[in-house]
Amino acid sequence: MATATTRNNYLDENQSRFIEQLLEWLAIPSISTLPEHKDDVRRAADWVRDKLVAMGFPEAKTIATEGHPLVYGQWLIDNKRPTLLFYGHYDVQPVDPIDEWQTPPFQPTIRDGNIYCRGASDDKAQIMLVLAALEAWIKVDGALPLNIKILLEGEEEAGGASIARYVQENPEFLRADAVLICDTHMVHPKQPSLVTGLRGVLYTELAVSGAKTDLHSGSYGGVAPNPIHALCILISRLKGEDGVIQIPELAAAIPIPSAAEELFWQEDPLHAKEALCTEMGVEELVGEKEYPALERIGLRPALEVHGIRGGFTGTGAKTVIPASAIAKVSLRLPAGLEPNEVFAWLEKAVDEKIPGGHKVRLSNLHSGKGFYIEHDNRYIRAAAEALESAYGTAPVFMREGGSIPIAALFDTVLKTPVVLMGFGLPDDNIHAPNEKFSINQFNKGTKTVADFLGRLTSG
Repeated sequence: MATATTRNNYLDENQSRFIEQLLEWLAIPSISTLPEHKDDVRRAADWVRDKLVAMGFPEAKTIATEGHPLVYGQWLIDNKRPTLLFYGHYDVQPVDPIDEWQTPPFQPTIRDGNIYCRGASDDKAQIMLVLAALEAWIKVDGALPLNIKILLEGEEEAGGASIARYVQENPEFLRADAVLICDTHMVHPKQPSLVTGLRGVLYTELAVSGAKTDLHSGSYGGVAPNPIHALCILISRLKGEDGVIQIPELAAAIPIPSAAEELFWQEDPLHAKEALCTEMGVEELVGEKEYPALERIGLRPALEVHGIRGGFTGTGAKTVIPASAIAKVSLRLPAGLEPNEVFAWLEKAVDEKIPGGHKVRLSNLHSGKGFYIEHDNRYIRAAAEALESAYGTAPVFMREGGSIPIAALFDTVLKTPVVLMGFGLPDDNIHAPNEKFSINQFNKGTKTVADFLGRLTSG
């Protein structure tokens, strides 16, 4: 077996080629939520499938679904060795607002040591760095150190329905000793982290209606129901200025953190409050101020409004009272909660809190369970050791506020440990204009994953 130094040298020598390939993949606008990009999503799937074939994977294919295709690859070398399943997603978010991008969102641009493009951090660069680590083992050692299965999806940004069905229908085919997901971020370029918890998500649409048609505010103002105003009142009743969510069943279901977690959040050695303010460009945090910032993000539920549509918003004036209005509202949920049950709690609260004279309809657009794993297992220990070797400091264990529903699915269906080891940074602007990924992080990530693979065999 070659040494880690030899593999690292290979990764350094071929970094430019890996980056060139990544730029080619990033240029494909694989926006899964927009129907006009269906062919682009397919092209992105074919691209990464062809990459696996070129690497020498004996099995690499696209799998048709009712939505966008999955990409599957496997290289099974010895049934006595561990099997690692790697998951990622090749689809990306829409790019609006387009005028806030410094360079076109699908024209990958390198500046200041970063790659700027939609999908750079979430999740194409993080997939590519894993493929680079696998290639280093193949080219330097002549073989992989363990059995590898790869499952990539094209609907993560659109709810992930197809992969959810596939995993539930094929647990034996996907069986593995551990799952690796590189779709999270580190605390700081010099402070690696491993994510042990993710919140679930419930994404809904609130539709409020009033009169049978739009009305003139002069003739009817003061007596007519106004769905936009009703939405504002309803939302404020669901979550007040203090950030407290007024859903009693949800409040009662929030898990109690461990004493060690509570102490970590209270002491805040990472200076999360200041870091979050800097990242967001704000002077203070809002929300439940009696709880530390990391607890609010990692454990507490969050209710957010993503948009309200209704009435007149064009240039000039139009004195209309709209007949209807719609709001997109999501809940981030602590691990252990069933989103469908929470939907019922939310539905009850909405019915109780809607202002009189209005009708309301709540729709569940998509949802996913949260995830939590105890970090005392050999796979997370191997990841922690690899990160410490690459960065020179031990990683911190974090609960993260984002949602990766597939992690919970792997946990419950495959019943195997999930390692969330991402290399994004807090300022990567995922889901926002000018998304980026650090080339230095890419390089360190390739070496960390290559080291991690070796530790799984030798541990």
